[in-house]
Amino acid sequence: MRRALILSTVALFTSALSALAQGGIKLSDVAGTWVSQSMIGPKDSVVTRSILRATADGKSWTLKLPGRDPVPVRVVTTGGDSVVTEAGPFPSVLRPGETVKLLRSVGHYKGDTMTGTFEPHYASGATLRGKTTATRKK
Repeated sequence: MRRALILSTVALFTSALSALAQGGIKLSDVAGTWVSQSMIGPKDSVVTRSILRATADGKSWTLKLPGRDPVPVRVVTTGGDSVVTEAGPFPSVLRPGETVKLLRSVGHYKGDTMTGTFEPHYASGATLRGKTTATRKK
């Protein structure tokens, strides 16, 4: 049992070092204009479309929702193929009259495509979960 524990620990450590050596995604890898659609529900019904403008320095990302001014987006962290962002507060697109207190998104980037999840937290206390896909404009 002790030998198995030691071998498991070595394997886990080696895997972690390999991931670190490969490095994660850089914001410059995802810089550009991304056209996205957000989906909710078992049939992935599209509930809104948006445009994400991502900069290489991560300091001036914005999210443009239909009929709205751009919303500043904060890059929280990066790792592997993922970028975690937050935005808000802003008026809800899905729930008129309500405010999205915080929108947390996780995007998995590969070339000019992105898939991910989003989670708006409303001032009322409600939370939704959905999926998003995007393509980078050339």
